[in-house]
Amino acid sequence: MNPGSAFILPGLRSPFAKIDRELSRFDALALSAPVIQQTVAGDGGPGRNNAGRIDLFLWGAVIPSLTVSNWGREAWFDAGIEASVPAQGIVQACATSIAAATHAAGQVAAGRADLALCGGVEAMSHTQIGLSPGLSRSLRRVGSAGSVPRMVRTLAGIRPRDLRISAPAIKERTTGKTMGQHAEEMARKWDIPREAQDRLALASHEGATRDAGAFFRPLLVTPGTFPVDRDTLPRAGTSLEKLAGLRPAFSRSEGTLTAGNSTPLTDGAAACWVASEAGLSSLPDSLPRARLLDWRQAAIDPDRQGLLIAPAIAIAELLHGHGLSLDDIGLWEFHEAFAAQVLCTIAALEDADWLAARSPASDGLGAFPRDRVNPNGGSVALGHPFGATGARILSQTVLELADRPAGTRAIVSVCAAGGLGHVALLETV
Repeated sequence: MNPGSAFILPGLRSPFAKIDRELSRFDALALSAPVIQQTVAGDGGPGRNNAGRIDLFLWGAVIPSLTVSNWGREAWFDAGIEASVPAQGIVQACATSIAAATHAAGQVAAGRADLALCGGVEAMSHTQIGLSPGLSRSLRRVGSAGSVPRMVRTLAGIRPRDLRISAPAIKERTTGKTMGQHAEEMARKWDIPREAQDRLALASHEGATRDAGAFFRPLLVTPGTFPVDRDTLPRAGTSLEKLAGLRPAFSRSEGTLTAGNSTPLTDGAAACWVASEAGLSSLPDSLPRARLLDWRQAAIDPDRQGLLIAPAIAIAELLHGHGLSLDDIGLWEFHEAFAAQVLCTIAALEDADWLAARSPASDGLGAFPRDRVNPNGGSVALGHPFGATGARILSQTVLELADRPAGTRAIVSVCAAGGLGHVALLETV
């Protein structure tokens, strides 16, 4: 696969905020609508009057809703833009909005679209709580009973074990373990020490708070759109000493993952553009762009191989397919689900025997250039609204590449629940 003609351009995003904090009153549609509106109608879009030039809108959220099935269409309606633009919802756990972008790139490469707006959202403060399946069935039957005696008989049949609620949990259905528990297992398997995790977390916060976060200003919606105008999670005053003082979060006795070196639960929305050569004419010439050279997905057995290690396989296959080495990549943008997960991925990429058993890169890839990772911070500092993270990273990567020489390559890597990895190879033009 080599789409060649697809380009990624930055869209806008909301500030990111911790669950139940500054953005807690906004549900997923309310978070999405201003981001979509301003990305289309603002200085980085075609303008509201030219919205009909958009061929496709892809938007996703991971947390299920009882009232929304097609997030793309409903978010587009709430944004109040040209209704003739086809819109589709998409879900791939933490990789949701990078999956949206590569799906759109496939449409571009096939000649079926010239301009697509992609992204996603997560309003974790608005997670809906459901009833147990048994209680839901009983109440549904009560509603269709048709008579009071039948209603009473149905209600009398409700069992005590049905009187419970069901809340979405951040755990694997197949293993019963939380993502943090899986990450702890990975850290032990790859011998990733606590100090190394804390150092990566510190670097993430330092990158995100450099110059008071000025790097992100072009990527954020207009000040005043939301109650806060900048990301609220990055901490300029953190230190290794402060991080070292935090208690383990997922394994009290021998754990190394803490609230400081793991990504927090986050509210936010983010967008990015995908365009063909022809589609670029609908966007401002001043908007940075990078060529999307290729992408890969990989999948592993989450219980036997390590839930979040799949990106290492996808990266190795992507590099192998293009005859590239680790050192040929000038910028690495990893989704930091956990600092440990990033460090495990790097360790796997440096392990020739591990790669040989799982990918075509049987001759090894060499030493990883650690100084090229997430120069402006990652999810540990910025936060991780599941559906928005892929678009956030893609837009951030394109902006980071804008000041680099033509031909500079970047890899974006996102791990996802279910043992999935989704990666993309970009190049400055």
